[in-house]
Amino acid sequence: MLDPGHNGGSAAHPEKINKQVFVGNGHKPCNTTGTSTPAGYSEHAFTWDVANRLAKTLRAEGATVTLTRKNDSGVGPCITERAAVANQTHADAALSIHADGAAASGHGFHVILPQPVGKNKGIVGASRRLGVDIRDAYHAGTGMPFANYIGKDGLDARDDLGGLNLSMVPAVFIECGNMANPGDAAKLSSASFRQRMAESMAQGFEKYFQ
Repeated sequence: MLDPGHNGGSAAHPEKINKQVFVGNGHKPCNTTGTSTPAGYSEHAFTWDVANRLAKTLRAEGATVTLTRKNDSGVGPCITERAAVANQTHADAALSIHADGAAASGHGFHVILPQPVGKNKGIVGASRRLGVDIRDAYHAGTGMPFANYIGKDGLDARDDLGGLNLSMVPAVFIECGNMANPGDAAKLSSASFRQRMAESMAQGFEKYFQ
């Protein structure tokens, strides 16, 4: 299951995306609008593009791939619904694709791993293996450095993300780079580099499923 973060129509409907939903250990907004580069390239468009490139690559290799949204013009779905897609389809693995909006001085990528929060305890170990494989393949395939502003060695564990807290299948997030950083933004805005990102993530899935 691939989850392209955010959605293109969400900003126009704050009444929907600001609705509070239960994420396993508290409540958070249904969704957020995401970030963008200084030139205006949006995170929701980036994640939609990369997710479809990755889906095409994985399907060519024989995988069955489900996406959490059907286009880049809709609203939501809520983080709870995104997690439910993977659970209901009994996905073998789930990856939520994002790009960060940190301070402009920060650069690099990181993979977010789940911490045990109630019902997700059984997938924490497998999620870490998935996260390490995705991290290693992404780092090798793109040359992107590990984030210098968060986590350690390109990994960060969190207990506040509904997509991880509510998952019953191995799941991780990837922040593919920092959109506020000029160097990262140039890479994220390049179609050819996004293809490299997608192919690298596919290599991570291949390693995980070996």
